[in-house]
Amino acid sequence: MNDFVNQFWNWYVILLVLISIVACGVLLWTQSSPPPAGKVDTTGHVWDETLEEYNNPLPKWWMWLFYITVIFGLVYCALFPALGAYQGILNWSSGGQHAKEIEKVDAQIKPMYDKYLKMDLKALAADKEGVETGKRLYLTYCMQCHGADARGAKGFPNLTDNDWLWGGEPAQVVETISNGRMGVMPSHAQLGAETIKDLANYVRSLSGLTADSVRVAKGKEAFNSVGCSGCHGPEAKGTQALGAPNLTDKTWLYGNSEATIIETITKGRNNQMPAWKEFLGEGKVHVLAAYVLSLGGGSK
Repeated sequence: MNDFVNQFWNWYVILLVLISIVACGVLLWTQSSPPPAGKVDTTGHVWDETLEEYNNPLPKWWMWLFYITVIFGLVYCALFPALGAYQGILNWSSGGQHAKEIEKVDAQIKPMYDKYLKMDLKALAADKEGVETGKRLYLTYCMQCHGADARGAKGFPNLTDNDWLWGGEPAQVVETISNGRMGVMPSHAQLGAETIKDLANYVRSLSGLTADSVRVAKGKEAFNSVGCSGCHGPEAKGTQALGAPNLTDKTWLYGNSEATIIETITKGRNNQMPAWKEFLGEGKVHVLAAYVLSLGGGSK
């Protein structure tokens, strides 16, 4: 709790916690005195006309259990970060404990990943043990977007085919996993609905899909005149350096219907592949890249 905007809230939390714990102790003490000899009050609760509930104090052993709990609470507050911004005598934190556990595990598995890191990616992609290790990493960190079978989903690339926006060479796959990618298709709403529909029909025709021939002709002219070829190339085969997709194949990240293509041109797309190098480390990234290559896609 180090994000207090001023010390008032820090002391507010400290006092609230300490007063609450001490108040529990005081309440126990006031209720622990035995009644005068021969006199026992009742709580006022009566059942079945004559069955009354006496107001006797709790047994001593039970009272001491509560006292121990109060003492434990005070000791805990002294040792651990339970009082506002106070870090405790032990200076413990959940983040620190997690970091120590990660360091411990990394120290145990580092020799294995060091061994893999020395292997060529293509050789590692053919190594059964290495592929199994990569698969476990993939199912932990990657399947949420690309699917358990790595065939992707709408907006998330299929890793088993040969269509690679940023390139399928081993070094390119490592770069993608390590530093992530940012794919941006700008909005072209300024072109107007008719021109956008012409472009959509032209794009559909490039991969052999049904399209209006008149609009295809207009769309082809617009494709080069409004700047689409600047990213996708004059032949619409894409540009890996920009992550601009090939529009002439049959691979569609968001779908190939006219309505979907119109939406893409009109509103644009913004896709981000997160960077994993800092979180996973070079060794795990290397093994992950080998597993991706083992799926059959990428460069042959």
